[in-house]
Amino acid sequence: MKIGVVSFPGSLDDHDGLRAVRLMGGEAVSLWHGADDVHGVDAVILPGGFSYGDYLRCGAIARFSPVMEEVVRQANKGMPLLGICNGFQVLCEARLLPGALIRNEGQKFTSVTTPLRVESTSTVWTNAYAQGQEINIVLKNGEGNYQADAETVKQLEAEGRVVVRYLDNPNGSMNDIAGITNERGNVVGLMPHPEHNVDPTITTNLDGQGFFRSLESFLSSRV
Repeated sequence: MKIGVVSFPGSLDDHDGLRAVRLMGGEAVSLWHGADDVHGVDAVILPGGFSYGDYLRCGAIARFSPVMEEVVRQANKGMPLLGICNGFQVLCEARLLPGALIRNEGQKFTSVTTPLRVESTSTVWTNAYAQGQEINIVLKNGEGNYQADAETVKQLEAEGRVVVRYLDNPNGSMNDIAGITNERGNVVGLMPHPEHNVDPTITTNLDGQGFFRSLESFLSSRV
């Protein structure tokens, strides 16, 4: 696996993402926000953080970074793309995924390990899990409240595009949505941080490994 991780000004978890890729046996490639290509990577991760200081709206400026033009182009051709936390916000701003992430209910930053249920195993990033599997993943955000109009949410549910769902909703997201996918299943956005649950030297909870194993399985099947 050759996986690129984009670094925007204000990214906090780009190095965590790169490290997670290496720990899972992949080749990690750092992608600068000002570049105009993705150096032939097999997949891209948009990491968490506060891209461009979260001015205007979270992810609103990052969406116009030079690298995003190529990321969007490749994603529309089928390249696997994972947006984590701020990366999920960027995906929504780029219209690769519907809806928006707004301020958490209660107006407070949330930092917890949250229980989730895997709702879809048909995506590039979740095929290694079992349908309905319950996992625990680190969550840390101030604007993780997923919202969309009623028709969009109805469509996401009907098409099986809700990828993971909160079992104990910490931020007020509609329908307890923690992550969604596009119709093709190659683009996934989620608020929890699987890259923080892969390293056995710092945690016994390795539930995040499945996202990287899923990608590996998908890429291997194409060879």
